[in-house]
Amino acid sequence: MKKCLRVSMVILLSLVVFYTTSMAQTNSNAKNANSAARNANSNKKRGPVFRANKEQVKQAQAILKQRGFYAGEQTGKLDAATRDGLRKYQGAEGIKVTGTLNKVTLEKMNITLTDKQKTM
Repeated sequence: MKKCLRVSMVILLSLVVFYTTSMAQTNSNAKNANSAARNANSNKKRGPVFRANKEQVKQAQAILKQRGFYAGEQTGKLDAATRDGLRKYQGAEGIKVTGTLNKVTLEKMNITLTDKQKTM
C-alpha cells in the first residue's frame, strides 16, 4: 500500500512539473511572437513625411486669425494654439480634423505648395 502511494505521488509530482514547464514555455512563445510582430512593424519604412515650411505656417496663421480660429502671432511655429485653430478650421471646412497643416488643408487655404509637397 505504501509503495502504491509513493508511485502515485511520483506520478502526480511529475505531472505538476510537466504542466508548469509547458505553461512557462507557452508564455515564453507568446511573448516572443508579440516581440517579433512589434519588431516587424517597427522595421517597415515609412514614406516621406509631409511638412509645412515656416512661411506656409505663417500664412495659415494669418488665415486662421482672419477667420477667428486663432488669436496668436504669426510666428511660423506650429504650436498648440495653431493646432487648435487648425482643428476648428478643418471642422468648419468639412475636411479631416487632424490639427496638422497637411496637403489638403494647405490646398483648402489656397496656400502654394512646394514642388516636393506637390509630389507627396
